[in-house]
Amino acid sequence: MTLMKLASLKHGRDGKLIIANKELTQYIEASPVCETMQQALDDWETLSPKLEKLSHKLNAGEIPGKPLNAELCDAPLPRSYGWLDGSAYVKHVELVRKARGAELPESFWTDPLMYQGHSSFNPAHTPISARPEADGLDFEAEVAVILDDVPEGTSKEDALHHVKLITLINDMTLRGLTKPELSKGFGFINSKPPCSMSLVAITPDELGEHWRDGTITLPLTTTLNGNTFGNPMVSEDMTFTFADLIAHASQTRPLEAGTVIGSGTIANVGKNVGSSCIAEKRMLEVIENGFAQTPWLQKNDLVQINMLLNGQSILGKISQKIV
Repeated sequence: MTLMKLASLKHGRDGKLIIANKELTQYIEASPVCETMQQALDDWETLSPKLEKLSHKLNAGEIPGKPLNAELCDAPLPRSYGWLDGSAYVKHVELVRKARGAELPESFWTDPLMYQGHSSFNPAHTPISARPEADGLDFEAEVAVILDDVPEGTSKEDALHHVKLITLINDMTLRGLTKPELSKGFGFINSKPPCSMSLVAITPDELGEHWRDGTITLPLTTTLNGNTFGNPMVSEDMTFTFADLIAHASQTRPLEAGTVIGSGTIANVGKNVGSSCIAEKRMLEVIENGFAQTPWLQKNDLVQINMLLNGQSILGKISQKIV
């Protein structure tokens, strides 16, 4: 069992790796073992036991910690070797297509959707630049896993062995640009600005029994201007687990240590738990009323994404204001 919460202070392009305590109130530097998150991932089998010893001493009070200030932290992994975002919640995809009168191909239920996005990540408290109204600025609350080296052709049965860390993601989307980009049949570029990560990335064992079969049996809460926007359960309606997504992504190529794989927007369609993005809520409004009422993100809006365990944030809240 490996128990750790890792973060990075702002320092150069790759940050300075630190170890946070369970309450996310204190930290110690990881420099006695390694300098960056990427170095830890490159040699995880050797370095993670040493990092875990430091983590244990911090939580036991054997090493004095410094106050953890989220404003001074970068993303846990500021530069990755790839951001591959899945769309594991096919009911969500079906809903969005239904709202525009499009049928869902049967293959979507058996073959995961995935795109490759911008590979650098913003810190959890990075302000988001307001865009013109036509660009339809939207958030997407997701869970992601960070991998060590994954060989080409890795099977679903072996895939989860390569999950070293778990984090939260705000995958921003400019909805007004997605349709013209997708019409080219060649994926997203301009409609997908950089994502943001939660304060820390944690080892799966930190979730205990809630990390199960390649998914998480906890809700992910999104608030907009202090009001709950969505609180869906991560494991519910997840057509493809992280084991499926990793196996899919590595079919024809290896995945380097430091690759991040996202779940896609968490969605429990029809469960009355709200939504994890504005687009889904607007689609539900279109289906029910014939028109969308909820506006896209506006200047001064505050988006927050959080996951709680026993009433405590376990990954640190993503909190971003539109400026």
